[in-house]
Amino acid sequence: MNFRTMAIVTIIILSAWQAASPQLAKENERRRQMNDDQSIHAVGQSQTEPRTRARASAKITVQSSEAKPYDQTISPALIEVRLSETFNGDIDGESPVRALQVLRDDHSASLVSVQRFRGKLGGRQGTFVLQGQEIVENGKIKATWFVVPGSGTGALSGLRGEGGFQGEFAKGSDATLDYWFE
Repeated sequence: MNFRTMAIVTIIILSAWQAASPQLAKENERRRQMNDDQSIHAVGQSQTEPRTRARASAKITVQSSEAKPYDQTISPALIEVRLSETFNGDIDGESPVRALQVLRDDHSASLVSVQRFRGKLGGRQGTFVLQGQEIVENGKIKATWFVVPGSGTGALSGLRGEGGFQGEFAKGSDATLDYWFE
């Protein structure tokens, strides 16, 4: 195929793509709106009926911790952290935590974590998994987390939620969880 033929084929393909783009954009927007509507409303729930949300709070205390570096070849260091925590308050129970930490030379850090909570939330017994993202600076920690969809068991089946915690090392953390059930 010579250069002129390739150029003509390319122009034809680009013209067809450009003509189809507005229709594709409209279809993608329609699909996005359908997905948004489905994600906003629980199965079997009217789209005009809002979910009932509640806010739970608790004090988190670290009972034990262990940190194992797995890559210190250069800075920042990569560390696996294992914690055992207790929650007291509207969230009442215990949770083993596994986190991966990026520890910088100034002792600030970024972490990602998962933990399975066992106990009561708002008086309902069961388990659920939290996935978190944490920042450590100047001896203080601040985190956001969310309930992993489908992880609730027992009376916490169908649990969804998001929240976080903040605190100082050796003083515990204050946590909140805004939650609902699907």
